[in-house]
Amino acid sequence: MEDNADNRLLVQAILEDQYRVTEYEDGQMALNGLRRSRPDLVLLDISLPGMDGVEVLQRIRTDEALRDLPVIALTAHAMAGDRDRFLDAGFDGYVTKPIVDDELLLAAIEERLRD
Repeated sequence: MEDNADNRLLVQAILEDQYRVTEYEDGQMALNGLRRSRPDLVLLDISLPGMDGVEVLQRIRTDEALRDLPVIALTAHAMAGDRDRFLDAGFDGYVTKPIVDDELLLAAIEERLRD
């Protein structure tokens, strides 16, 4: 879930040859979509309109059908302590934006899909 169109296009370009990608522009649309068609993994922006990524994650974790879904924070929040804060909030992984190395994103996804 990513609200920025340019970032969505970049992630799509990085992943489209290896994965089927479904995009949502905001948290509520994502939750509705995840319930209709459960993915193998979620990349979740923190700064979403309306409902931020942490709240979306909390709702995923309280939903019986989605609670064990791997969720990676994909965020521009890259200050000291942010990684630990998001992992402590229940994210399974953390990747910063802008994505300057495709391999870091791909490695984070592969690691979570192996778990």
